[in-house]
Amino acid sequence: MRALTSLMGLLTLAAALAGPAAAQTSLHLVLTPSQKPTDLLATGEEFARVLGGLVGLPVRVTVASDYAAVIEALRNRTADLAFVHPGGYVLASREAKARIVARNLWHGKSSFTSRLYVRKESGIKSVEELRGKTIAFVDPASSSGYIYPMVLLIQKGLVKNRDPKTFFREVVFAGSHDAGMRALLNGHVDALASFDMAREQYLTDPAERERIVFVAETPEIPEAGIAARNGLDPAIFAKVREALLQIRGPAYAELLKRLYEIDGFAPAEDREYDPVRAAIELLGVRPR
Repeated sequence: MRALTSLMGLLTLAAALAGPAAAQTSLHLVLTPSQKPTDLLATGEEFARVLGGLVGLPVRVTVASDYAAVIEALRNRTADLAFVHPGGYVLASREAKARIVARNLWHGKSSFTSRLYVRKESGIKSVEELRGKTIAFVDPASSSGYIYPMVLLIQKGLVKNRDPKTFFREVVFAGSHDAGMRALLNGHVDALASFDMAREQYLTDPAERERIVFVAETPEIPEAGIAARNGLDPAIFAKVREALLQIRGPAYAELLKRLYEIDGFAPAEDREYDPVRAAIELLGVRPR
């Protein structure tokens, strides 16, 4: 008993000497690579300085290799925060217990759609005419670049067994929306699945924009934004949310436009993404 008492005393003394768990002294923000990574990183670092100044902690930024890597960073807690698209958030909430902090405001809206684009000179007028053609999707976890357009094709009875190759002759993943738009414009594919403003965002030449039209459009998709890893200190979570709601125009308009073409941030709740969950379940999407 004396030995046990001594041992317990030593453990108590060790705990007292160790003191409370060290407070978090920095944050790591991961960006989804929906555009050219080098440009995105430079702008992301500028955004991180603004966010860090408002939160009171330095923020380090990295760009994920692909959409799945964003989810993995939240799951293994190497990232504290991540910019996520709607499908990515749903997967991150399911696989990593991530929580939405705030959603993007984009072109004055908190939702968007996906479209199936073609070149005007192709003469294709309907989605049914894409049978046997080639298509560029963006990423298997992209909401507008894969999940929602695939659900549309399945619901129309065009794609069978969740396999796009049952309808298209060839399927490629461009990795980013701008790369997909360029592939379509240059004739490397017959169609592209991307968001409703992709043509306007990535084609600055009016003549190029005129060459691109869409033949199908999905229902509205709720915007996502920044998600936090499971276990992030609630006080830090609240500070980040408060800070994000302050980052808006006119002071930050130019920075936000360069970052993800967004206008600012709005409050968001997990339940708002239930329609995205339903689409993901229908498609059976799983992180790689």
